[in-house]
Amino acid sequence: MSDRVVKVSRFLSLVLRHQSEKIGLRLDDAGWTEVNELIEACRAHGVALTVEELRYVVANNDKKRFSFSDDGLSIRASQGHSVEIALGYEPPTPPETLYHGTAERFLNSIRERGLVKGKRHHVHLSADIETATKVGQRHGKPVVLEVKSGRMQQDGFVFYYSANGVWLTEQVPASYLTF
Repeated sequence: MSDRVVKVSRFLSLVLRHQSEKIGLRLDDAGWTEVNELIEACRAHGVALTVEELRYVVANNDKKRFSFSDDGLSIRASQGHSVEIALGYEPPTPPETLYHGTAERFLNSIRERGLVKGKRHHVHLSADIETATKVGQRHGKPVVLEVKSGRMQQDGFVFYYSANGVWLTEQVPASYLTF
């Protein structure tokens, strides 16, 4: 991706996932905002953006962090919000095993507390080891943990599947992890 695409994607992550108020943007309860309002708010805060460029960034984001409404008039982040958002995802049955990528330096804390959502709304899990490894690499020496998601669901834990292919849950107690 070009430097410009990365810059725009990071800016969109900031305003659509964490700090919409930074540019005077209002998200509805499900995290949506009108495309035209987003473009105007960006322009007013020094980030010139066209509809075409926005569509390109959304279509080419490697993690599919953003999505358009069916009519194409609104946009939102697919997951990863630190602000209260009701994404409206239905709780499907997860695969028997999911994966979580993290850095080696976090293992002691995870052994004690399990996986916790921290400032996010959910713990993020991957369906494959390769994706989990990439996630872990962002934070240091990667470690991939195996999550007994099938057993968790049988025990009453709820999972969601986001529009960009990330599995979400409130927490993963250490007893459901293989280190």
